[in-house]
Amino acid sequence: MTDENIEKARLELLRAELEDFELEEEDQPLLDLDLSEEEFSGYLPAPPVLAIVGRPNVGKSALVNRILGRREAVVEDKPGITRDRVSYKAEWNGRDITLVDTGGWEIDAKGLDLSVAEQAEVAVDLSDAVLFIVDAMVGPTSSDERVVSMLRASGKPVLLVANKIDDAHLEPEAASLWSLGLGEPYPVSALHGRGVADLLDAVLKVLPEKSAIAEDEFAGPRRIALIGRPNVGKSSLLNKATGTNRAVVSDLAGTTRDPIDEQVEIAGKIWRFIDTAGIRRRQHRQQGADFYAALRTAAALERAEVAVVLFDVSESISEADVRIVQLALDSGRAIVLAFNKWDVLDDERRIYLEKEIDSDLAHVDWAPRVNLSALTGRHLEKLVPALEVALESWDKRIPTGKLNAFLSELQASNPHPIRGGKQPRILFGTQAASRPPKFVLFATGFIEAGYRRFIIRKLRETYGFEGSPIEIGVRVREKRKRK
Repeated sequence: MTDENIEKARLELLRAELEDFELEEEDQPLLDLDLSEEEFSGYLPAPPVLAIVGRPNVGKSALVNRILGRREAVVEDKPGITRDRVSYKAEWNGRDITLVDTGGWEIDAKGLDLSVAEQAEVAVDLSDAVLFIVDAMVGPTSSDERVVSMLRASGKPVLLVANKIDDAHLEPEAASLWSLGLGEPYPVSALHGRGVADLLDAVLKVLPEKSAIAEDEFAGPRRIALIGRPNVGKSSLLNKATGTNRAVVSDLAGTTRDPIDEQVEIAGKIWRFIDTAGIRRRQHRQQGADFYAALRTAAALERAEVAVVLFDVSESISEADVRIVQLALDSGRAIVLAFNKWDVLDDERRIYLEKEIDSDLAHVDWAPRVNLSALTGRHLEKLVPALEVALESWDKRIPTGKLNAFLSELQASNPHPIRGGKQPRILFGTQAASRPPKFVLFATGFIEAGYRRFIIRKLRETYGFEGSPIEIGVRVREKRKRK
């Protein structure tokens, strides 16, 4: 009997054993998958993006929390509270939506109207539709009117939301918002949930099925997002790769405003680079710039397949660097770590850098590392093998038979710890998707996070997956009761 036949026979036995368990209707498509027989990308188009804009303290984050059904966006009764988190995955009536909360404005009072309109414009550019939130108890302001002008010019669908209508007798307060010229306002109470369901029903009617911002672009060169803190050398790297001054380079952080797509050739291979250096910010109005840089980075990641995270080795790895790595992780893209300005690194700094990498980037120790100089182009060609191995891992599929043989051996040598007198057992596993690789395990009980991490580590040791995140989901299924 060949190894392949043994593998197939073992798989049939495992599937037969599952018949003794209470399976759900959603399980069957996964159990029928056989990745050894056909190509399976598992790629899902990006859900449409809904931007939530408005003046500070009109209830944007409260509405985000109401839509999500959980308290995730920070809410406090003063402006400028939202900071790091900019986008959230939401679902309504079976459809996925990406919500972008545009809080975090710290507006210079001297240029309030201009600042509000300018910052809202960034969010609107990166959305498929917009919720414009106005405090109905205050009524339309001159700032609201400036934003309205920009919204009309954008051509994006806009729904006007009259917030803080906490009960029916306040509904006439929304009538004053007709003057903004955006049509009928939707009266809601983000705090109490009143009117939010009707609003979301209306949202679904104007949103496309999939995001026009993150189009499916799997034909042509592989797409690379250059991400990192301002002024770490992203634009310099793009210029060196193209041999042009396509991107503006300046010692002032944040000189790139619009993401730049450029087809480049490195070491004989063609790539499409997306430069995400952030947004332009002026010296007297820097507040909120980091927020919008993060927003643009997230949008670029939606369109990319692999993220090249750039670090400036002449500076210590910062909390902002770690947050950007987390953005790449959350996006599910393949990851390459590029350490720029390597040519100016002295021995003492090199020792400290290695310690920083070991402590701050231990959670991505599986990502390929490249040491280079964006300014001189030194070692730029080393990006190519790193990108190729990361993308190969991101695309990788493990046949179901091989995966279950791996899981059987793993459990035999290292069974799950006994908890509460019970020892969960993995009955069957399958790779539900690639890009990134996602595995679903059917088990007799809850598989602890520590054991899941152990499985991922062993998957990497056995199959590589260098440069790609791995996701594991568990479905607990109980044995059928004998009649």
